[in-house]
Amino acid sequence: MNEIVLEVSNLDVSYQLSGKRVLKAVQNVTFELKRGETIGIVGESGCGKSSLVKAIAHLPKPSFGQVTLNGVNLGELNSRNLRESRKSFPIVFQDPISSLNPRRTVLQLVAQPLKIQKIGNAKERAEMAIKMLEKVGISAELHGRRPYELSGGQCQRVSIARALVTGPSILICDEPVSALDVSVQAQILNLLEDLKQEFQLSILFVSHDLGVVKNISDRVMVMYLGKVVELADANEIYGNPQHPYTKLLLESIPGSNKGRVRPVHGVGIDLPSPLNPPSGCAFSSRCAFVLEHCKVEEPKLQLIDKEHQVSCHLTAKTVSAKA
Repeated sequence: MNEIVLEVSNLDVSYQLSGKRVLKAVQNVTFELKRGETIGIVGESGCGKSSLVKAIAHLPKPSFGQVTLNGVNLGELNSRNLRESRKSFPIVFQDPISSLNPRRTVLQLVAQPLKIQKIGNAKERAEMAIKMLEKVGISAELHGRRPYELSGGQCQRVSIARALVTGPSILICDEPVSALDVSVQAQILNLLEDLKQEFQLSILFVSHDLGVVKNISDRVMVMYLGKVVELADANEIYGNPQHPYTKLLLESIPGSNKGRVRPVHGVGIDLPSPLNPPSGCAFSSRCAFVLEHCKVEEPKLQLIDKEHQVSCHLTAKTVSAKA
């Protein structure tokens, strides 16, 4: 668990829009992923989660920063080597049906990455695909079917098999259960946990719901308007959240008895536009504990206890007073 398989340093993702406008989707994100570890990346839609994991996979390359996979700087690879390296960090996408080619059978879909990476001959690829389909719970009678003949949960199992068939060290899951029924979500999450243990996978698991990532994550990274506002061990996030935004997300979990954070100054609780974020702390317009200082100076992500990092003036002030 101490071996670092992925290092992300000062990652920025910007998009050039019309009228010379620039959307800063991800700003200055830095973290490490250990072998066999799952990091849950959470936040509302539009906070930059998907842009972050796609930039890690260089789909497309980040605007700034460095991604190092198993000691190799992906930014220094040419197109051919980068394409080859992607077998080590495939992505499982949100919509399991639309992400699969409707013209191919289940067996063809899972064998395709092996063909692209030139692994084995046709017979060997089929055998490897069959074994992986068995691992994810897709029976032989479904191997000749096409995606539109399967349920959403079955399609997501096929997507996971397709991602794992090349033997990756990291699995990137971009909202993999958000389009599924609650009962099916639990099955897919349990499957991912079993596969993680069997193959010693490291997982980046993106979700807008802290409730979904609770049992699958070793650490949780909370993002807001493209920035990391809290990163800590999962037990710390759920038992001792420090950032007001993390607390708001926890209180929005169905079944929570804490009640929602009330709107501040009549502004409401909608996410501000990333094209025009508030000055100072980006969360200041929604924070129930906002100080005047928060509206002027942006807080820095800093270590407050062991591996618990928080970007909040109020937390920093409390930690400083204790010291």
